[in-house]
Amino acid sequence: MFTKKELHGYETVINGIQKKTLVHGDRTLMTEFRLEAGSRLPGHEHSHEQTGYLVKGKLRMVVGNADYFVEAGDSWCIPGGVKHSAKALTDAIAIEVFSPVREDYLPKER
Repeated sequence: MFTKKELHGYETVINGIQKKTLVHGDRTLMTEFRLEAGSRLPGHEHSHEQTGYLVKGKLRMVVGNADYFVEAGDSWCIPGGVKHSAKALTDAIAIEVFSPVREDYLPKER
């Protein structure tokens, strides 16, 4: 699968946080998240391994019992089943890859 840049297709996950699935295959799915400064992603866990890269901004992430200050250029990998949360300290953009594919993130129009 190959996709070209599109300016539309974002959906609000939580107030101040938008997501857009960029591309997916049989075993992975890549998503862009846009976070407004001050927005919070509450603690949650899922079965998917989650690998991410912060393109822009600053975040505070809690993964399990560890607390991380994340800046543009930093990356992470969160194993499936581990509780995690995030707070946007500034406006931020993150790219994350999930494995296996998150069925709930598959685009409806594709």
